Amino acid sequence: MRARRRVWLGSALAALVLSGVAAFTFASAWHPSDTAYPRQGIDVSHHQGRIAWAELPTQGVDFAYIKATEGGDHRDSAFADNWAQSRAAGVPRGAYHFFTLCRPGADQAANFIATVPAEPDALPPTVDLEYLGNCSRQVTREDFHRELATFLQAIEAHYRQPALLYLTREFDAAYDVSARLPQPLWLRRIVFEPDFGARPWRVWQVSNFRRLRGIDGRVDWNVSRP
Repeated sequence: MRARRRVWLGSALAALVLSGVAAFTFASAWHPSDTAYPRQGIDVSHHQGRIAWAELPTQGVDFAYIKATEGGDHRDSAFADNWAQSRAAGVPRGAYHFFTLCRPGADQAANFIATVPAEPDALPPTVDLEYLGNCSRQVTREDFHRELATFLQAIEAHYRQPALLYLTREFDAAYDVSARLPQPLWLRRIVFEPDFGARPWRVWQVSNFRRLRGIDGRVDWNVSRP
């Protein structure tokens, strides 16, 4: 009886492990339909390590957003290499800036402009607006919008195109960003289509667990509205 029970438990455990492996494999390869969303892509930073960009186009990477800067003085250590290698691989790309509540908008714009080349074929610059990783300083809505307006005015004049606003639900609710600003939206909601924002999204971040050949570990996956 005990031997039979051990066999049953072993079989159950093996089935559980196999189902977990299958679920992980499915999740890491999942993305929305290419028919519904013909243009899909990634966003990356130094956290992805060295990327084999030449391997990405054959896996459905139609565009990439690359972290360039954060705050008033931080520059992503992998930006220059990612910017050059993505162009060499033929991947359309744009740069993004993590906007911190701790620094004036003018300082942050100067940091971004000094880091990111103004290239006519680059995708629109993006400002990442979220709490995760931000400083703990509390600012009023009016103070925030004044500094963000300064940042946007400078980078849109320099790169000659409207910026994208990357938003999480929490940040949008706290600072009323999408309702007050006209720039196109890049909204984050994993798996399910975003149900927040004052108007339809331009880009949707659908996954933070995609895995691709040429990138060690997980990478964020996004789709562009047709």
